[in-house]
Amino acid sequence: MARAEGDSKEPMNEQAIANIYASMRTEINNIYSKITELEMEVSEHSLVINAIKPLDPSRRCYRMVGGVLIERTISEVLPAVHGNKEGLEEVIARLTNASERKKKELAEFEAKYKIRIRKGDGEMKDEGKKEGNAQGVLVGPAGSN
Repeated sequence: MARAEGDSKEPMNEQAIANIYASMRTEINNIYSKITELEMEVSEHSLVINAIKPLDPSRRCYRMVGGVLIERTISEVLPAVHGNKEGLEEVIARLTNASERKKKELAEFEAKYKIRIRKGDGEMKDEGKKEGNAQGVLVGPAGSN
Protein backbone atom coordinates (compact mmCIF):
# COMPACT_ATOMS: atom_id res chain seq x y z
CA MET A 1 0.00 0.00 0.00
CA ALA A 2 2.37 2.66 1.25
CA ARG A 3 5.13 1.23 -0.92
CA ALA A 4 3.03 1.75 -4.04
CA GLU A 5 2.54 5.40 -3.08
CA GLY A 6 6.29 5.73 -2.60
CA ASP A 7 7.01 4.18 -6.01
CA SER A 8 4.67 6.39 -8.01
CA LYS A 9 5.69 9.63 -6.33
CA GLU A 10 8.93 10.28 -4.44
CA PRO A 11 8.40 11.38 -0.82
CA MET A 12 9.03 15.09 -0.51
CA ASN A 13 10.20 15.46 3.07
CA GLU A 14 11.70 13.55 5.97
CA GLN A 15 8.32 13.16 7.67
CA ALA A 16 6.82 11.42 4.62
CA ILE A 17 9.83 9.10 4.42
CA ALA A 18 9.55 8.36 8.15
CA ASN A 19 5.83 7.59 7.78
CA ILE A 20 6.41 5.21 4.87
CA TYR A 21 9.27 3.55 6.75
CA ALA A 22 7.13 3.14 9.88
CA SER A 23 4.26 1.65 7.88
CA MET A 24 6.63 -0.82 6.22
CA ARG A 25 8.00 -1.89 9.63
CA THR A 26 4.46 -2.20 10.98
CA GLU A 27 3.49 -4.39 8.05
CA ILE A 28 6.47 -6.69 8.68
CA ASN A 29 5.62 -6.89 12.38
CA ASN A 30 2.01 -7.75 11.54
CA ILE A 31 3.18 -10.57 9.28
CA TYR A 32 5.41 -11.92 12.07
CA SER A 33 2.49 -11.76 14.51
CA LYS A 34 0.27 -13.70 12.12
CA ILE A 35 2.99 -16.31 11.54
CA THR A 36 3.35 -16.78 15.32
CA GLU A 37 -0.41 -17.10 15.75
CA LEU A 38 -0.65 -19.70 12.98
CA GLU A 39 2.31 -21.66 14.37
CA MET A 40 0.43 -21.89 17.68
CA GLU A 41 -2.60 -23.27 15.83
CA VAL A 42 -0.41 -25.84 14.06
CA SER A 43 0.95 -27.00 17.41
CA GLU A 44 -2.61 -27.29 18.75
CA HIS A 45 -3.58 -29.36 15.70
CA SER A 46 -0.56 -31.61 16.33
CA LEU A 47 -1.62 -32.11 19.94
CA VAL A 48 -5.13 -33.09 18.85
CA ILE A 49 -3.80 -35.48 16.20
CA ASN A 50 -1.45 -37.13 18.69
CA ALA A 51 -4.25 -37.41 21.26
CA ILE A 52 -6.86 -39.04 19.01
CA LYS A 53 -4.66 -41.11 16.68
CA PRO A 54 -4.27 -44.10 19.06
CA LEU A 55 -8.01 -44.19 19.88
CA ASP A 56 -10.63 -46.42 18.29
CA PRO A 57 -11.67 -44.88 14.92
CA SER A 58 -15.35 -45.56 15.64
CA ARG A 59 -15.23 -43.65 18.93
CA ARG A 60 -17.23 -40.47 18.87
CA CYS A 61 -15.59 -37.11 19.33
CA TYR A 62 -16.61 -33.49 19.03
CA ARG A 63 -15.26 -30.87 16.69
CA MET A 64 -15.84 -27.12 16.72
CA VAL A 65 -16.82 -25.84 13.28
CA GLY A 66 -17.62 -22.15 12.98
CA GLY A 67 -18.54 -21.87 16.65
CA VAL A 68 -20.81 -24.94 16.55
CA LEU A 69 -19.85 -28.17 18.28
CA ILE A 70 -20.42 -31.13 15.95
CA GLU A 71 -20.44 -34.80 16.96
CA ARG A 72 -18.45 -37.04 14.62
CA THR A 73 -16.29 -40.14 14.80
CA ILE A 74 -12.52 -40.07 15.07
CA SER A 75 -12.27 -41.61 11.59
CA GLU A 76 -14.15 -38.57 10.20
CA VAL A 77 -12.36 -35.93 12.24
CA LEU A 78 -8.76 -37.09 11.92
CA PRO A 79 -8.43 -36.48 8.13
CA ALA A 80 -10.04 -33.05 8.51
CA VAL A 81 -7.64 -32.05 11.27
CA HIS A 82 -4.70 -33.30 9.17
CA GLY A 83 -5.96 -31.26 6.21
CA ASN A 84 -6.37 -28.13 8.32
CA LYS A 85 -2.87 -28.55 9.72
CA GLU A 86 -1.37 -28.88 6.22
CA GLY A 87 -3.31 -25.82 5.07
CA LEU A 88 -1.99 -23.80 8.00
CA GLU A 89 1.56 -24.90 7.21
CA GLU A 90 1.12 -23.72 3.59
CA VAL A 91 -0.14 -20.34 4.78
CA ILE A 92 2.83 -20.04 7.15
CA ALA A 93 5.20 -20.78 4.25
CA ARG A 94 3.54 -18.10 2.08
CA LEU A 95 3.64 -15.57 4.91
CA THR A 96 7.30 -16.35 5.52
CA ASN A 97 8.04 -15.69 1.82
CA ALA A 98 6.05 -12.45 2.00
CA SER A 99 7.99 -11.47 5.09
CA GLU A 100 11.30 -12.05 3.32
CA ARG A 101 10.16 -9.90 0.37
CA LYS A 102 9.05 -7.12 2.71
CA LYS A 103 12.37 -7.23 4.57
CA LYS A 104 14.20 -6.85 1.24
CA GLU A 105 11.97 -3.91 0.30
CA LEU A 106 12.65 -2.35 3.70
CA ALA A 107 16.41 -2.84 3.31
CA GLU A 108 16.27 -1.22 -0.14
CA PHE A 109 14.26 1.67 1.29
CA GLU A 110 16.77 2.06 4.14
CA ALA A 111 19.66 2.08 1.66
CA LYS A 112 17.93 4.49 -0.73
CA TYR A 113 17.23 7.07 1.98
CA LYS A 114 20.24 6.20 4.17
CA ILE A 115 18.03 5.33 7.13
CA ARG A 116 19.69 4.07 10.29
CA ILE A 117 18.10 3.30 13.65
CA ARG A 118 19.74 4.96 16.63
CA LYS A 119 19.48 2.97 19.84
CA GLY A 120 18.76 4.67 23.15
CA ASP A 121 22.44 4.77 24.16
CA GLY A 122 23.52 6.35 20.86
CA GLU A 123 24.94 3.24 19.17
CA MET A 124 23.99 2.66 15.57
CA LYS A 125 22.09 -0.52 14.76
CA ASP A 126 23.44 -2.60 11.90
CA GLU A 127 20.88 -2.69 9.09
CA GLY A 128 18.84 -5.87 8.81
CA LYS A 129 20.52 -7.67 11.72
CA LYS A 130 17.58 -7.65 14.12
CA GLU A 131 13.99 -8.37 13.25
CA GLY A 132 10.91 -7.23 15.12
CA ASN A 133 10.66 -4.23 17.41
CA ALA A 134 13.38 -1.72 16.72
CA GLN A 135 12.44 1.46 18.49
CA GLY A 136 14.57 4.47 18.01
CA VAL A 137 15.16 7.59 16.01
CA LEU A 138 15.48 7.76 12.25
CA VAL A 139 18.73 9.49 11.34
CA GLY A 140 20.34 10.62 8.14
CA PRO A 141 19.77 12.96 5.27
CA ALA A 142 16.47 12.19 3.57
CA GLY A 143 16.72 13.93 0.28
CA SER A 144 19.82 16.09 0.42
CA ASN A 145 23.05 14.69 -1.02
